[in-house]
Amino acid sequence: MLLTIDIGNTNITIGGYIENSLVLTARLATDTRRTADQYAVEIRDILHIYGYSYKQIDDVIICSVVPIVARGIENAFKNLCNIEPIILGPGVKTGLNIKIDNPAQLGGDLAAGAVGALAIYKMPCIIIDLGTASTISVLGGNGDFLGGAIAAGINLTSEALAQKTTLLPMVSIEAPENVIGTNTVDSMKSGLVIGAAAMLDGMISRIEKQLGETASVVATGGLAKEVLPFCERKIIFNDTLLLDGLKIIYNKNKKKKN
Repeated sequence: MLLTIDIGNTNITIGGYIENSLVLTARLATDTRRTADQYAVEIRDILHIYGYSYKQIDDVIICSVVPIVARGIENAFKNLCNIEPIILGPGVKTGLNIKIDNPAQLGGDLAAGAVGALAIYKMPCIIIDLGTASTISVLGGNGDFLGGAIAAGINLTSEALAQKTTLLPMVSIEAPENVIGTNTVDSMKSGLVIGAAAMLDGMISRIEKQLGETASVVATGGLAKEVLPFCERKIIFNDTLLLDGLKIIYNKNKKKKN
């Protein structure tokens, strides 16, 4: 079994592949206080829940935006099954032609999402990831990684409103019945969810104007299901995009690793 692991600021997403089939997906909370041993126990238990054993793990590939957690999980696999994971970063082949000012600055999560999209969707392609941050990546007509945009994520914005204002409460991230809120909570939900959808519609339109052509648009991330129904633009939802991208990257590097 190959484990693909995406370490985000809020959640850790785990995918388990046997040959070309994704046989399990699971999520853990990202916690910088956990030790390698604690992560080893959690990974072992998650596999057991899904009917698998840690002894079935053949290899692991990780992308991370939280280096300290990546190190903990890397050590967890070394201790649990004597496997040294591939950590997505400089020196790991992705197959991407990266056109940003400093290619080494491209986050592993953005690279994995781009590789997944490049293998599945028609180019050019706009990739949206709605997590702790809302990121937009752009692949050109020939598949080059051109760049993108980064904004505060919906939960982050909600927390900032509650913490930095006196009268605004924390609210659940769900859309109200109407875009025009008639109370504080619904007004906040409208701004957070429907506002995010409007931002995406506007950004897609402006990106396509710069590209000079219509693009495929795909979205992933924990909050995509809440936002996409309110987008006017057709956006494909793919919950396993990064995991699939990591698997492709693993296949490009496994001979080198072994």
